[in-house]
Amino acid sequence: MKPKSRIVNIPVYQPGKPIEEVKRELGLEEVIKLASNENPYGSAPSVQQAIMNELSQLYLYPDGAAVELTAQLADHIGVQPNQIVFGCGSDEVIALISRSFLEPGDETIMADQTFSVYKSNADIEGATVVEVPLQAGKHDLPAMLAAVTDRTKIIWVCNPNNPTGTIVTEDELVTFLDAVPSDVMVVLDEAYYEYVIAGEYPRSVELLDRYANIVILRTFSKIYGLAALRIGYGVGNADTIRLINQVREPFNTSRIAQAAARQAIIDQDFVNDCRIKNREGMDYLIAAFDRLGLTHFPSETNFIMVDTGHPGKEIFDALLQRGIIIRAGHSKYPTWIRVSIGKPEQNEAFVQALEETLQARKATV
Repeated sequence: MKPKSRIVNIPVYQPGKPIEEVKRELGLEEVIKLASNENPYGSAPSVQQAIMNELSQLYLYPDGAAVELTAQLADHIGVQPNQIVFGCGSDEVIALISRSFLEPGDETIMADQTFSVYKSNADIEGATVVEVPLQAGKHDLPAMLAAVTDRTKIIWVCNPNNPTGTIVTEDELVTFLDAVPSDVMVVLDEAYYEYVIAGEYPRSVELLDRYANIVILRTFSKIYGLAALRIGYGVGNADTIRLINQVREPFNTSRIAQAAARQAIIDQDFVNDCRIKNREGMDYLIAAFDRLGLTHFPSETNFIMVDTGHPGKEIFDALLQRGIIIRAGHSKYPTWIRVSIGKPEQNEAFVQALEETLQARKATV
């Protein structure tokens, strides 16, 4: 069998190493996973009850248009229902956007260190990927603008950026959008939107009336704690969303995911509590990194990227032996690792393991 030639060399996405696999491989009883930016506090108890209530309905197909959830979310964020499309995680919405708008010969612009799914989907559609280097871990919007040609179809701005955690401010974004041609889509991936506390972060939904070419991506996988249920969404101009919906598969989100998301929107006290706890954990890690003399990027997410001064893969392996799973292997940042914010005891265990690892490496020099 002969596959499409353009998919042959596309790398398979590598998720964070599963806890069960690490326990089995290393014979460990306790393993802490700080690799996939999951909410360590899970989902709200009320959400878990909503899930239980759906178990008797599993023989029924879900609402393919997610009508009730769409109306509830539209009211929550202040848009019209026809401005929303749901996906099996925001990852699927990225794929749907790529399927809807990218063709061979088109160009799409993104940062050189950002969420890898943008590039893989562009490659699948045969588009030319133009990668613009980050500056101090942050999107270089002037350079991205300079890269625009008459072949450019989509610009991807991950805000906050994964893996660096940095943000583009509202002033920076508005200046950029004012200069981008109106026929070029700008996708604002805000998967970590609910974790942001910076006042200068863009109020992107309010920009929809001003810029018809933007699409905003958000998800229930992060602060809402529903990563296993795979449900995310896109928000944009109604005509754009209609086109994206035309290539969406039927029943792409489950009954359970829709019910959980509906209740998650209601329980904003849980969201606010998780945001506070996350910032406390972030402050703890920043203080530890400063004490250890380690450089890190300013983060508005539930993860932080730090320069260990040693090959990231070696630090990853050393921490893994201690039962701590983090992320490494960022090509432009070979000595950096990314660690998710955990519960206090998890953060403390990580810092202890990291300090011991760095001390051991220093002793062997």
